[in-house]
Amino acid sequence: MSPTGVAGGTDPFGTAALRDGVLAAWSSSPTRFREDVNAEDDLRRGGYADTWVAELLQNAADAALAADLPGRVRAVVVDGELRVANTGAPLDAAGVAALAALRASAKRDAAGATGRFGVGFAAVLAVCTAPRLVTAAGGVAFSAARTAVEVAGLGGAAAAELARDARVPVLRLAWPAPEEEPPPPGFATEVRLRPAPGTDPHGLLDELARTAGDLLLALPGLESVTAGAVTVARTDLGDGRVRIGDAGYLLVTGEAGVRWALPLHGDRPAPYGPDDGEVLHAPTRSAEQLSLPARLVAPFPLDPDRRRIRAGDPGVDVLVDVAAAAYADLVRRVDPVRRTALVPGPGFPRSPLDGRLRDALSATLARTPWLPAAAPPTGTARTDPSSDGSARTARSCGDAGLLAPERAEWLDVPGDGLPELLAEADPAFSRLVASGVVPPAGLGVDPVGAAALAERLTGVDAAPGWWRALYAALAPAVDTVPGLAAELGALPVPLVDGRPVPGPASVLLPVGGDPTGAAVLPELRIAHPDAVHPLLRRLGAADADRDTLLDAPALHAAVERSADDAEAGLDTVPLARAVLALLDTTAAPDPRFGALALTDDDGRPARADELVLPDAAVRDLLDPDAPVGVLGPEWADVPRDALVAAGVLDRFTVVAFDPDVLHDAEHYPGDGDPPPAVRDLDLVADDRWPAALAVLAGDRDTRAALLTGYTAWWLSRHVRLDGRLAGTWRLRSATGLTGLYDEVGALPGVDDAVLAAVGVRDRVVVDGPDEVAELLDRLADPARTVTGEVAAAAYSALAAAVADGRVDLDDVDPPDRVRTVTGSVAPTDRAVVVDAPWVLPALDALPAVPGGPDPAALAELLDVPLASDRVAGTARGTGTPGPWTADPEVVLALAALGETAPPGRLHRHDELVVDLDDGGTVTVPAWPGRGDDWHAADPLRALVAALALRRRVRMLR
Repeated sequence: MSPTGVAGGTDPFGTAALRDGVLAAWSSSPTRFREDVNAEDDLRRGGYADTWVAELLQNAADAALAADLPGRVRAVVVDGELRVANTGAPLDAAGVAALAALRASAKRDAAGATGRFGVGFAAVLAVCTAPRLVTAAGGVAFSAARTAVEVAGLGGAAAAELARDARVPVLRLAWPAPEEEPPPPGFATEVRLRPAPGTDPHGLLDELARTAGDLLLALPGLESVTAGAVTVARTDLGDGRVRIGDAGYLLVTGEAGVRWALPLHGDRPAPYGPDDGEVLHAPTRSAEQLSLPARLVAPFPLDPDRRRIRAGDPGVDVLVDVAAAAYADLVRRVDPVRRTALVPGPGFPRSPLDGRLRDALSATLARTPWLPAAAPPTGTARTDPSSDGSARTARSCGDAGLLAPERAEWLDVPGDGLPELLAEADPAFSRLVASGVVPPAGLGVDPVGAAALAERLTGVDAAPGWWRALYAALAPAVDTVPGLAAELGALPVPLVDGRPVPGPASVLLPVGGDPTGAAVLPELRIAHPDAVHPLLRRLGAADADRDTLLDAPALHAAVERSADDAEAGLDTVPLARAVLALLDTTAAPDPRFGALALTDDDGRPARADELVLPDAAVRDLLDPDAPVGVLGPEWADVPRDALVAAGVLDRFTVVAFDPDVLHDAEHYPGDGDPPPAVRDLDLVADDRWPAALAVLAGDRDTRAALLTGYTAWWLSRHVRLDGRLAGTWRLRSATGLTGLYDEVGALPGVDDAVLAAVGVRDRVVVDGPDEVAELLDRLADPARTVTGEVAAAAYSALAAAVADGRVDLDDVDPPDRVRTVTGSVAPTDRAVVVDAPWVLPALDALPAVPGGPDPAALAELLDVPLASDRVAGTARGTGTPGPWTADPEVVLALAALGETAPPGRLHRHDELVVDLDDGGTVTVPAWPGRGDDWHAADPLRALVAALALRRRVRMLR
């Protein structure tokens, strides 16, 4: 009778025969015994170390597959031992034989099995040395202790080997377990493991619970695993999505049993990182490290220890290619905005297999259409990126709406919806990847930068509204990306006439959307109002307001050639009227528009600055031969100020100093920044200058300009009064020039300040050799009545010019005649320069030129000797010597002059006679004596001479 709870006899699995066979082999060959010991130990410590949970669940999955039933596993701790039950096909005699065979596996007859009851079961020996397996038909037990007893009972060499090394092969000898109770209801087989001393069975239970999720993912034959109170179950969510416990995955199955599992966070992909410790699952965990975003479960051929792939196996290459193809399908199953996260990033491979897979994945992804195109084909539907980025499957018709990276382009310019906008407008952008997708590097996607985009847009023919939408899409990036504005410098802009032109900086924007003037000013690039967007200003476009239009180089060019165009018969009236309408009527004439073609009173084309208004204030002042015509009557409706602003003459006007506008300005000697000046002075007739000066003096601006700078310089060189240059006249108030220059007549409206500014003399001015020559000629002119006082002042100015270097004597010829102290004119060869007033009485009939403060310089200029060199002598007698202050008149004179008494003594004479060196005598009022002494018949005359001598000495010092 069978023991309680065990059906079908005491040894339903034929373990006795298995034991007899093994013991006979050990007895006959002790070496075989030791080989079995080492083989089992290698399995336990090597490839199957720490895999007891995986091996048990793998056996459970195979059992479910064999019975075509959902696989369930239940693990509990009962009386200190761990019990792991599973559904499916129960353990049978073949399975027991496989367990005891050590090198065999019963999986060879079960399609899709991963290793049921083979060498992998040795992994349980890491936690238990006496495992038991129980089915409804009976149980089987393994025991290290019982095996050792059996070996010892063999005696001989086997027993001796055991005595030398106590290790035994636990799984080679199996015994029936008739006393075991059957598995729990609903389960076919239960593995019972009593842990070795020191091992907590609840810890083993926790370990099984922790690893159950990964194993459910790798073993599709299992549906759930319960470990104590924890149940981890697989739930099919559809569309390839599953939930295992709290974790979600997107699964894609390829050929040859290859599967990819992509983790999900909610509905969003949550790819593994390269450092997350992923390994190949074949199907359970191996030691082949991977750095891929998804888990690979594939039946790669492994080495006997099931840790590494067999590198030389040809099946590896096949599976790598299959895995790459399946991975591309996985990528296509993910929402477009999340797909790029599945492309392995750059980095060092974690293993040789990892490197081969990364290369294969990159090559496959590069040629497989999976990137969403910005422009899906007509009639196809491609799921737009979901707002939450979930991993919903993209709907497409085959590869419609998708791009292979090696044929795709990516717009490297931020802008929401920008690729779609471009693809909508022109087929040249059909290869662009959709918005929100940034292709990873290394897949052959061609980037399209901002500069290339601007260049390619040149050929786009689109409505102005489309261009505005394009600018709106680009604007946010221009404000945030450094340097982007410069790269978009050639961005096309559609003009109001339909032409697109590159470069916003060359474009003008219609103010208020009104392109007024564009039709008559085709040279101006005015943007179409429907295309205007603030980005264009950011890129250099300017508003087409009056100031901007007037500054436009294109307008200036049109104005410059307008006269030639008019002469050639072209109609320039629209241009002229448009420009006149733009001109600032409150400002001075703008020289940039002087070339504007108008017409004169004969209907002939003429530049604006070569015309005068019919009633202009300056018309009667102009020279009849001046190149100025009268403006034609057809312009009578144009505001007067606009015509003047264009350069048509009305009154004298002040402009900024410009050699291109002002007559003879290139010869102006002024330094620095010249002040504003009056233009068109060269057009005044010589006989109209009195009236012209009155007009200039009567206007505040022109009066201020003519008093200084270029205008004063020019007028002094060109103004004619009574047919003579202004410099040949003197002011009425300049009495010090009486006789030298004629007094200018009264000029109504012209005051002395204006006359002086234009060159009328108010004093003697000597700045160069020409003025020296003129002044010498005037002094020598006997027709002029010049007093000695005026002559003395003039000669003093001449001497000062020589002394301070303003005049080089080599540039001046000495005069033939000179003006004397009496105002008469005398030949130069008879004259002397008076350098000492006391010699004047001794000169007799010699003409005396007043020497002034520097008689030596004047004598050199005139080539005339000094008087003191011609007259020398000694006072006769000693007179009555005494101090200067002994004479009351001298004391009073010194006090009045604020001077001190001269040094030396004063010798008084009733009559002072001087014996001249040439043998003659002369009676004089005063004469110098020895040292600082003076002789005098007239003490005051002597004082004057002494003080004059002292002053000259001080000046020379």
